[in-house]
Amino acid sequence: MLQERLYYKDPYRTSFTSTVIREGTDEQGRPFAVLENTAFYPTGGGQPHDTGDLSGSAVTDVEETGGEVRHYLERPLGTGTAVTGTVDWARRFDHMQQHTGQHILTAAFVELFGYTTISFHLGQEIVTIDLAAADVTADELAAAEALANQVILENRPIGTKWVTKEELGQYNLRKDVSVEEEIRLVIIPDFDTNGCGGTHPASTGQVAALKILSVEKQKKNTRVHFVCGGRVLDQLGTVHGELTKTAQLLSAPLKQTASAAEQLLETAHSLEKQLEAAKEELLDREAASLAGRKSGIIRQTYDGYSMQELQKLAKKTLAVREQAIVILVSETSDKLQFVVSRTAALKTDLRTASSIALPAIEGKGGGSASTVQGGGAKLITADELARLLERSIPVYA
Repeated sequence: MLQERLYYKDPYRTSFTSTVIREGTDEQGRPFAVLENTAFYPTGGGQPHDTGDLSGSAVTDVEETGGEVRHYLERPLGTGTAVTGTVDWARRFDHMQQHTGQHILTAAFVELFGYTTISFHLGQEIVTIDLAAADVTADELAAAEALANQVILENRPIGTKWVTKEELGQYNLRKDVSVEEEIRLVIIPDFDTNGCGGTHPASTGQVAALKILSVEKQKKNTRVHFVCGGRVLDQLGTVHGELTKTAQLLSAPLKQTASAAEQLLETAHSLEKQLEAAKEELLDREAASLAGRKSGIIRQTYDGYSMQELQKLAKKTLAVREQAIVILVSETSDKLQFVVSRTAALKTDLRTASSIALPAIEGKGGGSASTVQGGGAKLITADELARLLERSIPVYA
């Protein structure tokens, strides 16, 4: 019977003795042992499994399959062997805190706003619940968190009760139970009654604290990220450490980190605008220089120019010429890029030049009859590519 399992009879129990009644391997070849009774909690109801040790063999996973609890081990122990089990208490108690915190927070959202929880996930660092609500405001989050912490602070007793399906009508359940037999209720008096197969502390005070960290949209629902108990201190320590580092980098007091970062971003934005203006001025000067050339085809190579800069430069250059073709090639550390463009007065189809030049650099490109661009590997030099493009322009071939 479920209620005879040691983790239900005493969730604080961390050591026990038992006997191996069956051993086997699963589909992945993992060895497992089934015991007469166990204090190891198997994965279920959103709560992860316990870990620990069975007579010197590490318990790496615990699952319930076909009504039996399988303890996955590093090595077999032998059927009929008497064993001593030790549960990792830190992991167990953390899961008890998080799972109970979920019950309390879920009940708080229902009591205050009627938002029901449709799913729950207890991760290694963060716990989440998905609320059946498209929008949850900051004020609602704050109110639910405050109520949850009030219930925790009141240190209300947490009881469990095994009932039959026929007895369920006597209780005001938060949601319908999904099992027909051996139904276990977890009860926080005057606040929450819920069918649950997880492990929980004896009172709400042992949850210690609950903190909502963030929310995110999940289609028509809202996912709430939160932590409880020791994880609150872990999060506080992590955030405080990162803020301290940031404050040191900004040479600002810890409480003024946000304003210092805002000033830094404003400065960076201003510098970006100045840099863009300087780049634009350089392009204007370069375009004037190129346009001043007497030849009908203006060919030039550059180091590190982006495709956008090549396109701007070509446009600026042709803007002051009645009839001209520009061939601009840029070389970076790993590729070649080019832009070839002409004034509207010319009717040359530049796509011919692009189709001839691109195979030489194993490149890709596109464009129209008046402007083409592309890029590829550095299989030839920038100057060689520029000359190849020039030779491939039909009117000058």
